[in-house]
Amino acid sequence: MKILVLNCGSSSLKYQLIEMDGEKVMAKGLVERIGIEGSRIKHTKTGMDAVTREAPFPTHTAAIKYVLDILVDPEYGVLKDLDELYATGHRIVHGGEKFTKSVLVTPDVLKGIEEVIPLAPLHNPANLQGLKAVMEVLPGKPNVVVFDTAFHQTMPPKAYIYGIPYEHYEKNRVRRYGFHGTSHGYVALRAAEILGRDIKDLKIVTCHLGNGSSITAVKDGMSVGTSFGYGTAEGVLMGTRCGDIDPSVMIYLMEQLGTPQKVSDEVHKKGGLLGVSGISSDLRDVEEAAEKGCERARLAWDILVDGVKKYIAGFAAKMGGVDVVVFTAGIGENGITFRKAVCDNMEFMGIKIDAKKNDCRGKETIISAPDSKVTVMVVPTDEEMVIARDTLKCASEAK
Repeated sequence: MKILVLNCGSSSLKYQLIEMDGEKVMAKGLVERIGIEGSRIKHTKTGMDAVTREAPFPTHTAAIKYVLDILVDPEYGVLKDLDELYATGHRIVHGGEKFTKSVLVTPDVLKGIEEVIPLAPLHNPANLQGLKAVMEVLPGKPNVVVFDTAFHQTMPPKAYIYGIPYEHYEKNRVRRYGFHGTSHGYVALRAAEILGRDIKDLKIVTCHLGNGSSITAVKDGMSVGTSFGYGTAEGVLMGTRCGDIDPSVMIYLMEQLGTPQKVSDEVHKKGGLLGVSGISSDLRDVEEAAEKGCERARLAWDILVDGVKKYIAGFAAKMGGVDVVVFTAGIGENGITFRKAVCDNMEFMGIKIDAKKNDCRGKETIISAPDSKVTVMVVPTDEEMVIARDTLKCASEAK
């Protein structure tokens, strides 16, 4: 069965076509600058070089029609016709408290996604555009929505309630939600599979580290705590996001800058590695500058390393121990020096890595030393595969 996985942004569309028999990616691509001059598509059929074409994409519907056309193209396509498509899976950033798992799309589900738009005003509308476009272009085909927040809905109240008047939670649902749920759930389960253990018997800390980063405590196979909060700026230092910050700073910035949007730009777009280093939002650039003696770059590096250490140790305390630490996403999968820096001086809690094993990028591997009490692993994330699996499951159950 063939599943199309879509991830729609405000002006972009990422896609993968996956054959679920063997879970093989048949084709993937990215449409950029939707609704903007200079729009284009980069499409890759597995086994062939990527092809890039410039074409006008005024709407998400136009982009999706083009994607479907190229998927049945005699040269670059992988389908004989669109009847081969079994279902489409969609990434939705925010499901609020309403959606605790992936679901088949119905009118009530569409309404529910629209109701939580105030919680993700930049992301959910774009996600919905893509969903509605597919429903228009492929009427009758099942659609499944997979939520970034769903995995974290197992957190107990003590992990998600903020210390502000409770009425703000009751009236406006102000609470910790957490994101990157598909990634955290995937790598935690995959780590257990690699180790040949039941995930319910493990205490795992998953570190999704990239331009956006979050860390999650997984106990008994469920999220019991995560570093992202109401939004995606809390937690460790990120590419341009500030990470944990004293609320008094936000009040001060509001007094100085005058508008919520200006404050938002400071903490979401101008902070993080970029704001501290003054060099770049990319850790590779920051690391290179630090090695050349740039003190602010070294400071940014140290803040991030320190933050990851703090969350690993804190979540170990929260779970009453830790059996496995997993690194994933761009920095986690490729940051050889970074992983070493995080694990240095963590022997007190049983973490010790092997330098030779750690010398790897982008592959599943155990990097902990033989005498390490905690297993440290690198597990490349595969959020698209999670979406595809959930889509197949939900669509099949509905038939």
